[in-house]
Amino acid sequence: MKKALKIIGPPLFGIAVLVLFLSHFTPEQYRQIKQAILGARYEFILLSILMGLLSHVLRALRWEQLLRTFTDKKLNKWNLIFAVGISYLMNLGIPRSGEISRAVTVQKYEGLPFNKVLGTIITERIIDLVMLGLFVLLGLYLSHDEIARLLAPLIPRHPYILAGMIPVLAAAAWFGMHMLRRSGNRHLARLYAFLNEIRTGMLSLAKIRRPWLFWLETVAIWSLYLLMLYVVMLAFPGTRHLGWDAVIMAFLAGSISIVISNGGIGTYPVFVTETLMLYGVSKETGFAFSTVMWTAQTLMLIVAGILSFVFLPWTNRRREANPSRY
Repeated sequence: MKKALKIIGPPLFGIAVLVLFLSHFTPEQYRQIKQAILGARYEFILLSILMGLLSHVLRALRWEQLLRTFTDKKLNKWNLIFAVGISYLMNLGIPRSGEISRAVTVQKYEGLPFNKVLGTIITERIIDLVMLGLFVLLGLYLSHDEIARLLAPLIPRHPYILAGMIPVLAAAAWFGMHMLRRSGNRHLARLYAFLNEIRTGMLSLAKIRRPWLFWLETVAIWSLYLLMLYVVMLAFPGTRHLGWDAVIMAFLAGSISIVISNGGIGTYPVFVTETLMLYGVSKETGFAFSTVMWTAQTLMLIVAGILSFVFLPWTNRRREANPSRY
């Protein structure tokens, strides 16, 4: 029962949030949303989809560099691309199952050890978390007026108080890690082991053979994430005037929504709409934009995932029949 709730709970929550949000719309607002969607320039939406596919290919190529830190075996790039495509589809249904499916796919078709492959995926997620943190800082800097207006009651006014919190938090983190290591509690010990895996994964970055290419691919992937959003904004008259501050904050809002509900089901349009309203975008235009953005990218993930499922075994049968070509 608990496992079932973990699977169906997040999307049901997302749908409930969306239904509650939509309940406040009037028939006239629905008409305006429909008009905005029908009047969008779909060539920009197609471009966004292509950018999304390119980001997945780059993610697979970057992943190959992490895999090569422990193997000299020639890897089939198509297997890695298909594994990434399948993982995104899996995550739409069951949170975090995509990471396991990627490791299983590479173990099956490339013969690499599951634990080491999973370790590279964990390392990749850590890097993504760092990049997301950088975008949070950039978004806060570019949108300081909007953020300050919302969070003013929560932020210490005196700069020395804020600066003094940093060493306190660092000391608390060190003490927490020390207690986890010494603790006999099964759950705490498991958490410490996980954090230790993260540390090991980060150290493995030193073994990457072409670090400049790895970080170039990382920057390219995250740049594409922003551009995917930006070009869809160009598709709507009510959002094409927005600057990069709004793009980054909308991206961050969408990222949070994806964590809360599988693939942002229900939550993505709501979170992004509310964010865009801070920048003067009407509720109707914001909802039209976020709905089109989410629908286009979700359909892309579904189609790419299904095609990856189909072509993965087919490609490997051809590989076995003609090994010299692969």
